[in-house]
Amino acid sequence: MKKIFAFLTMAVLCLGLSAQNAKLASINIKDVDGKVVNTSTFNNGDKPYIVCFWATWCHPCLEELSAMAELYEDWQKETGVKIYAVSLDDTRTKGKVKPLVNSMEWEYEVFIDENSDFRRAMGVNNPPHTFIVGADGSILWQHAGYAEGDEENTIKKYIELSK
Repeated sequence: MKKIFAFLTMAVLCLGLSAQNAKLASINIKDVDGKVVNTSTFNNGDKPYIVCFWATWCHPCLEELSAMAELYEDWQKETGVKIYAVSLDDTRTKGKVKPLVNSMEWEYEVFIDENSDFRRAMGVNNPPHTFIVGADGSILWQHAGYAEGDEENTIKKYIELSK
């Protein structure tokens, strides 16, 4: 029994350490104009940044990004936050991304993960899924799903983690 308890304790400690040391995956994806960009180039100087996984067919995603868009300019002035929006649309629906982004007038940098490589590497099962990433690429916080008001919780967490 002591051996089992010791093993479980060690496993929990190792899981905790790996979660604390999680980094943003380095994957090639495309911007809305088709230019290949490696996610390791995402940055916000010496400040954290936000990565939002979304899709054109995901209504909660569109609600979340639209709610953030309404506040984004103020957030940038107050905190210097930068948001990267990564679409999970595949080859069948990726053509809808750029027109949608243009019609919504989102000011984020938008990318398309059409092969889901980045999604898989980050452990995203269903959009929307939002990460706050440290300047060193470490995953500081994440949240899956969207309910009205989550955007305010995200920016509050961003401010807390930026200190």
